[in-house]
Amino acid sequence: MRRIIEERKRFPYFDLHLIPTKKFKTTIITIKFLSPLSREKATKKALLPFLLQKGTKQYPTERSLRIQLDELYDAQLSIDSAKKGENFITTFRMEAVNENYLQEKGNMLEKAFDLLQEILLSPKAENGSFDEKTIQMEKRTLEQKIKSIVDQKMSYANMRLIDEMCKDEPYQVHVHGYLEDLESLNGKTVFEQYQEMIERDRMDIYVLGDIDPVQTEKLAEKYFHFRRANDYKPSEAQMVKKDSVNEIIEEQDVQQGKLHMGFRTFTTYKDSDYFALQVFNGLFGGFPHSKLFLNVREKHQLAYYASSRFESHKGLLLVFSGIAPEQYGNAKTIILKQMDDMKEGKFTDQEVEETKKLVLNQLKETLDHPYGIVEMLYHQVLAQIERSPDELLNHIRKVTKNDVEQIAEKIQLDTVYFLTNENKGEQS
Repeated sequence: MRRIIEERKRFPYFDLHLIPTKKFKTTIITIKFLSPLSREKATKKALLPFLLQKGTKQYPTERSLRIQLDELYDAQLSIDSAKKGENFITTFRMEAVNENYLQEKGNMLEKAFDLLQEILLSPKAENGSFDEKTIQMEKRTLEQKIKSIVDQKMSYANMRLIDEMCKDEPYQVHVHGYLEDLESLNGKTVFEQYQEMIERDRMDIYVLGDIDPVQTEKLAEKYFHFRRANDYKPSEAQMVKKDSVNEIIEEQDVQQGKLHMGFRTFTTYKDSDYFALQVFNGLFGGFPHSKLFLNVREKHQLAYYASSRFESHKGLLLVFSGIAPEQYGNAKTIILKQMDDMKEGKFTDQEVEETKKLVLNQLKETLDHPYGIVEMLYHQVLAQIERSPDELLNHIRKVTKNDVEQIAEKIQLDTVYFLTNENKGEQS
């Protein structure tokens, strides 16, 4: 695996991250806007990615914008929202062919920067308001997206688990927004939210590909020198310790029960035991050889699926399982038994080494994709710590069985959420 080298340049108005590499035939430009999670602003922010891809002043229709992208040798554009820890992130991505692979040289990187600036700074809006017709259309699109979560029972159960587990914490905020807030939104209120993002959110620009760092730095300053400041720091994760376990049982018309469990790890990306948490999760529920998969699903045949994942910037470990409604008590007991076994060190050094190899392979696969590289590097911004991909891999290699036991001891059950049918059967 080739080393990933990141050159950081701090400007008063954005941070520029240059990743020169000859590994890919395209150049990736990623711009991330970051702000605190806010219930009041969530729906407006969720609507922005839909609106900003519908046209600009120069290219006022979705079709004319698409034609312009096609003229840049089929450049790809995407805009989306996410939450990481207590932060809301809006990401703009553009992928353009590197002109070194073209017979005709035409300043492709500058053309990509120019179009991205147009999309960012010149949306289809007049007199401080987005076009009302477009607003109404995209509100319906977002409405359908929010409603679809209720039909996707695994996603719904996970959302409800976070609702209950992180009540009164910023992380509870839905990144896709809220139906009850949609009706009141109009072109003016959403445009005001857009302006706030452009002027005040933290802005990080990543440029990855076969680039000239000096030329790229000049282009970034030329096209994105439009802000007042860039001094917002990512929000620290709120660590909550509870005295008792919260248990929620919800009934719907479902055939398969969804048993989701939330644990507090009290460990995030910036902490030294984060690497042990990665290995712990792989051994507990992250891979096909994990305890959850082998015991809950295979040995006892209590679950259609059983797995776990962790949130790197919030300190949560989430367990997902699909079970027959009448197996709630048995499944919960056996899942918690796997956690107890991890705390008691009932696993072998060999299992730890096998898991480390799988974690390392997973990370290497991420580093084989340009967007994966950017996302991995962005962890450093969120955690306000410098840790290169090579360091991350080396730290994983050093994790021991004792390290995994120690991280297991820190983990505490917070909330159990069970989505079941009206004839839920056994609940003990």
